[in-house]
Amino acid sequence: MSRVPDSSSGKRLLLLRHAKAVPADGTFADIARPLAPRGERDSRHMGQRMLRRHEKLDLILASPSVRTRQTAEIVAAAIDYPRDKIAFDERLYLADPEEIAVVIAAQSESLPRLLIVGHNPGLSELANRLSPELAVDDLPTAAIVALDVEITSWTDIAASVNRLAYYDFPKNPNAPTTIR
Repeated sequence: MSRVPDSSSGKRLLLLRHAKAVPADGTFADIARPLAPRGERDSRHMGQRMLRRHEKLDLILASPSVRTRQTAEIVAAAIDYPRDKIAFDERLYLADPEEIAVVIAAQSESLPRLLIVGHNPGLSELANRLSPELAVDDLPTAAIVALDVEITSWTDIAASVNRLAYYDFPKNPNAPTTIR
């Protein structure tokens, strides 16, 4: 069971790898590659799982690529997060873990629940750094890592003490059907 921290007990950071995109075959520039039909389905599915977990987000922050934008918008619709409140940060496009951490650290401390939608390998590397118990080589497309982070300000994310709340992905055989 996941708990949603309030601002007095820490923060929740969710890392979401974009869903499956069309192949990089030269048809589209990399930044313009859209989701494949499977990616659209997986995004809806993972958004529904977040809804069953009662995730409430204060900010969705995504890379500006088409595939991350579409993933963020589909997940937002599933959890009833306003689409016009999704923020996009160019620094997240194909970012390494250090750059993702810089983007997270720049967020307002008044935001207790933050979802980052981005790319591998940066997201996988950051997830493993922030949660050594995770130890995943490569986050699958549309995978979510949720961390309860014991900090008061996002500026402390690099040195934070974290607890893995959950790790979920579309083909997870142990995925929740209901929470609470």
